[in-house]
Amino acid sequence: MLEHGFRTFFAALGDHLDCTAHSHHPWPDVAAAAHAQYAEDSMTLTNGKWRKVFDDQVPRAQDHIAAEIGWPDARQIAFAPNTHEFVLRLLSCLAGAGPHRVVTSAHEFHSFGRQARRMEEAGKLVVTRVAAEPCASFNQRFIEAVRRERPHMVWLSHVFFDSGFVVTGLDALVEQVSTIIPGALIAIDGYHAFCALPMNLAGIAHKAFYLAGGYKYAMAGEGACWLAVPPGCALRPENTGWFADFDARARPQGGPVGYADDGVRFFGATFDASGIYRFNAGRDWLKREGVSTAMIHTHVAALQASFLDRLRHVEWPGINLGALMPPQGVARGHFLTFDCADAAAIEARLAAAGIRVDQRGTRIRLGFGVYHPAAFVDALFARLALALKG
Repeated sequence: MLEHGFRTFFAALGDHLDCTAHSHHPWPDVAAAAHAQYAEDSMTLTNGKWRKVFDDQVPRAQDHIAAEIGWPDARQIAFAPNTHEFVLRLLSCLAGAGPHRVVTSAHEFHSFGRQARRMEEAGKLVVTRVAAEPCASFNQRFIEAVRRERPHMVWLSHVFFDSGFVVTGLDALVEQVSTIIPGALIAIDGYHAFCALPMNLAGIAHKAFYLAGGYKYAMAGEGACWLAVPPGCALRPENTGWFADFDARARPQGGPVGYADDGVRFFGATFDASGIYRFNAGRDWLKREGVSTAMIHTHVAALQASFLDRLRHVEWPGINLGALMPPQGVARGHFLTFDCADAAAIEARLAAAGIRVDQRGTRIRLGFGVYHPAAFVDALFARLALALKG
């Protein structure tokens, strides 16, 4: 679709076929100039670069994100090097000594999943995890868990990283949670949805936090993670850094700790802003090309449909319709997941054949992206046939 914008990536890729847009999306060519601009600003402006970061790059990125997700106030968007910072910052908003009750899915990425398990070990959290399957009843079972456990925090991925399962009806689900437990801290992890699925989150913006980053479909690489904060939020995270009240840095420090009046209250401290430069460059490029997330989603869905249609006629080990997670007919994100006991061995066979996929436990993930032309499915299928036959 936009393969012409990834010349540097394809030159290095050579004869390999890449299916990892969902895991580590290649940077478009425009990222190089943005990265170089950040280096130049750092070398020539020294400490003055922060004024450019906060007066130019951050507001531009906030505007891009707010427009993409339908957030009502762009200045409610905070940035951090990774989403794990936001995990800790949000957890530090929970009042009282605990242990705090959390309801989440059984399919959260390690940024939250590992931290939650460690805090369970320490007796600081009591976590209830709801399985995705059966998919048709997930929302109902999740709400039942919320009603039963009355959690202090609800943490849920919009798209599950280990299968691509999409939680649909997000507006209604968040509304139900906030009705059952007014004031509960609700956080939606949108990393596998942002810049992949068209969305408008205006309906949940006053009730929930939403977080994601640039590493995947936003094509910005590391360091450009963000948190959309509900307008009017007055929480004072205990895990805080001096950028959370950046404009007060020159005032005497003492007394109650101050926070900015907007989303900046969830900032941390000094960070590498190159990812935000690259994020803005990528979004500006797509705008110039006249390409929206809706168009990219349609393109990727067509590639997936073409691949799955062809898969009906074969029975390869590991890569077959019987192993597809979730099954056909269930909403999914921008990758196909196949569950098989010998996933590691199959990934190795594909790597030897020059096919890049990724493996998570018993699951192989295979993704399509904006840089794949329609003919990519032909080439991929032909090579898979050679790699998996017999």
